[in-house]
This record gives sequence, structure tokens and C-alpha cells, in this order.
Amino acid sequence: MKLSLPELAIPKLFSFGRRQRPLLGLDITTSSIKLVELGLSGGRYRLEAYAAEPTPHGAINEKAIVDAEAVGEAIKRAVKRAGAKSKEVAIAISGDAAITKVIQMPRNLSARDLEAQVELQADQYIPFPMEEVSYDYEVMGPSEKDPEMSDVLLVATRTENVDQRQAAVSAAGLTAHIVDVEAFALENACQLMTHQMPEGGLSRVVAVADFGASATTFSVLSNLRVIYTRDFAFGGQQLTEEVMRTYGLSMEEAGRAKKEGGLPSNYQPEVLDPFIDDMTQQVSRSLQFYLASGSGREQPEQILICGGCANIPGVAEVIASRVGIPAERGDPLGQMQLSSKAKAMGVKKDATALLTACGLALRSFD
Repeated sequence: MKLSLPELAIPKLFSFGRRQRPLLGLDITTSSIKLVELGLSGGRYRLEAYAAEPTPHGAINEKAIVDAEAVGEAIKRAVKRAGAKSKEVAIAISGDAAITKVIQMPRNLSARDLEAQVELQADQYIPFPMEEVSYDYEVMGPSEKDPEMSDVLLVATRTENVDQRQAAVSAAGLTAHIVDVEAFALENACQLMTHQMPEGGLSRVVAVADFGASATTFSVLSNLRVIYTRDFAFGGQQLTEEVMRTYGLSMEEAGRAKKEGGLPSNYQPEVLDPFIDDMTQQVSRSLQFYLASGSGREQPEQILICGGCANIPGVAEVIASRVGIPAERGDPLGQMQLSSKAKAMGVKKDATALLTACGLALRSFD
């Protein structure tokens, strides 16, 4: 969901002042830091700059940044490698660190009165002392329940979640202009994959399974809006660790061998195939949770497999055959122009892992 948030006098989660240049989309995870800068050329998005850097070991613990200086140095290296010029970034907090709630407000309220009412009501929905919270809101439109009311999306997080990320960005000499939520960034990025969806995703139900290194996000979109999301601890790091154990390699060696090949012939049947089985089970379980989460849930017509694990040869086909829903590798760069600099950085091989970074960089055009 793209949020074009108002200028607020309250502690803000999303927008921090006016920007003059494109925003860098900066996805900070436990395993890597990915940076994307987008432009517009002839009505098409253009990837201007890209880089990925390993996250320093121990700098992030359970999604909390515990060493902002080390993360800042890695961000600085990514900016330098990408050749990015902008000093303003959009970053995201994880979905499980955010509280989201749709509340109803009278439609006839002025902007100032609405702000005051949200501030008064926010503490009913936020289970933390308000002085420890950053929050913001957006008016979504008339409420279906009552035409005299507006639906207002309230989003909040503990301020420490914002401060940790801002500190890392500041250590890199950059400014956090927008702090978003990963689920909203993913929804934003899905507009880049409409070329893969039936009817461009309009009036259709599509699932996106984004397999990260240590965590996976399973989202379901209806008419290109996220209606369900589930985060769970599973990712490519488990395959890396199994390669380490099986072949006595270091983490770095295992990661390189996993990507570049050269492992013994028993790798596919004894290590990779069981991991693909686990991926399939995670998708199947997430579908069951989604279908049981509310009345009238429709089975998705398609599953887009994203994240680094989507590059495993044949994985989308295996998932499709076992869950009974067409599946394919999601590619947010598929319709995008690429700068020669980004091509030289090997961005195409990382395309499936750039959903969050692309969704954040798209905030440049809000």
C-alpha cells in the first residue's frame, strides 16, 4: 500500500519533511543490505543504481539492529558500490514490529480535528505507553459500514524500532526520509509484477511467497491490495547450514557453493530436494492458514515465488505441482529498464530478492 501521509505535528512513522531527490530503497535484513534507486524514463521505471552487501555478523539480532555503526558502514559500502547520488532513503520495519488498525472517523472532520481525534483514540489500540510509540495514519476513503464515516489506517511501532534504523542510516551519512512497513513496501512492489499476473492482478487473487535468508513472508493480494500476510521463521539460511553440516564447509564457503555449484553429486537428492520439500510444505501451510483466517476467502489463482530461494532451478514448478496452484518465479525487474551500471552489478540474478527494496524506492514517486 502506498501511503502519501499528511504533514503531522505528532511523532511520525513515515514521512520526514520534503525531499528534493529520488529516494534510495534500503532493505536491511539479518543477512544482507540491498539498495535500489529507481527513475522514470518514457513512462517506464528504470533501475538506476543497485548494490547488495552482507550484513555484518551479529549486527542484527532477531530483526533488532544492535550495532548501528557496523550496519552503517555496510550501508556506506553499498552506496559507494552502487554509485548512488541521493542522500535520502526509505527504510522499513518488519511487519511483526508494526501495529496496524483500521478505525472509523466522521467524514466531515477537518484535517486538524482528524489529527486530534486520531491522537485521542490511538492509545486504545496501541498496547504501549504513547511516549514510547511512533505512529501515523492515512485516510483510506469512505467506510463501507457507514457512509458518514471514513476508514482511517493507523500504523504504529515502538519508537526504538525507528530509532535503530535511523541511527544506522545516519552512521552511513544518509537521512531516513520515510520509515515504512515491509508489508506495505511489498504491496507497493507488486505493481512491478503485474505483467506476470492473470489480468494484471485486477480483480484477481494472487499469493506472493517471499523467501528471505531467515524469514519468509507469505502475502495474499486481492485486486493488488494485501488482504492477508504471515511472517514465519524459515529461509535460505537453513539450506546453507545444511550444506555446511553435510560437507564440512564454513558459512561463507557454503553460501558460495550453493550459488555457484561444484557440490558433490549427492547434493540434489540428499540436501536440496528435502529443502524444496520444506519450502513446499511452508507454502501449503500458509495457504491453509490464509483460507482459515476469515469467511469468504478465495483460493489464489497464482503464486509468485520470490526471494533468493526462488532462484533454485525448478522450485516454482515443484510447488505448483504439489499445491495445485500455478506458480512461477516473481521478477519485479521484468518490465524495467536497467542502467548499464546496475547490469554490471549483476542485478538480474538478485531480482527475486528485491521486492522490499523496490517497493521502498517506489516511494520516490508518491
